[in-house]
Amino acid sequence: MSELTQQSCEACRAGAPTVSESEKQTLHKEVPDWEIVEADGEEQLHRVFKLKNFAQAQAFTNKVGDLAEAEDHHPAILLEYGKVTVSWWTHTIGGLHKNDFVMAAKTDAAYNEMQ
Repeated sequence: MSELTQQSCEACRAGAPTVSESEKQTLHKEVPDWEIVEADGEEQLHRVFKLKNFAQAQAFTNKVGDLAEAEDHHPAILLEYGKVTVSWWTHTIGGLHKNDFVMAAKTDAAYNEMQ
């Protein structure tokens, strides 16, 4: 399990820097199942989680929502039958911050608890 799961999100304000290329590479190693994608000109962490049915996917979605509320950092979530797509990025800076990697690790841990 990634050490990132033990960390909390830090307050992030508009104008804060996105992670550097070297930070991104280091942090991405902690959450290797996540893709770094570009959407609307912003880098995001993106992962599709497979679950058994809609009820399990909904339960996982709720877990991710609870994590997001606890850290005051919110993803894009798409709930489908047997599948949940989660994208993390920091809206206020238009890209990736360490917080996104922390939350990706926490999302992975929540998924692993359900398996």
